[in-house]
Amino acid sequence: MVRRYEHPDDFDALWDLKRAFELELGASTGGDDKEAAYEAKLDDDYRERYREWVADCVEKGEGCIHVAEADAEEQAASHAEAQAAPTDALAGYAFVLPDDLSMIWDAAVLNEIYVREPLRGTGVADDLLDAAVEAAERQDLPLDRLVLDVDPSNERAQAFYRRHGFEPWGEMVARSL
Repeated sequence: MVRRYEHPDDFDALWDLKRAFELELGASTGGDDKEAAYEAKLDDDYRERYREWVADCVEKGEGCIHVAEADAEEQAASHAEAQAAPTDALAGYAFVLPDDLSMIWDAAVLNEIYVREPLRGTGVADDLLDAAVEAAERQDLPLDRLVLDVDPSNERAQAFYRRHGFEPWGEMVARSL
């Protein structure tokens, strides 16, 4: 079941998902340096800054974050595969930036979408993306478009977004500061 994120009640579970997202991103989209940098940034200060930013985004854009609750069977499978004790009932999340930030790309921005590994391919990501699109459709945007950044080497994600009607629209580049 997908529902709106409730702050602060859902924050610890959201943070667990965000941390997993960041660690996976660092490990799968760059070399050892990127992985180490992503691991290093996830300290208590980053967690607190993220908590404050989430609270600010939720205040500005009601419904900008959606979470998917795992049913009992999915939860058991997820924790069995992770060989860990259950810590929460969230399977994933989708985070659309509030519309006051839409001027960044002149469009709605799907900042993050993440589903726990054992629950990928079960329809959870489809449901989260549907909720994200609905949230974006409610925004007052310069362009009626939802944009996101996806690693070009992530073929599974590329296929997922194509299946949902996304198409290439520029390319992001970055440099160190």
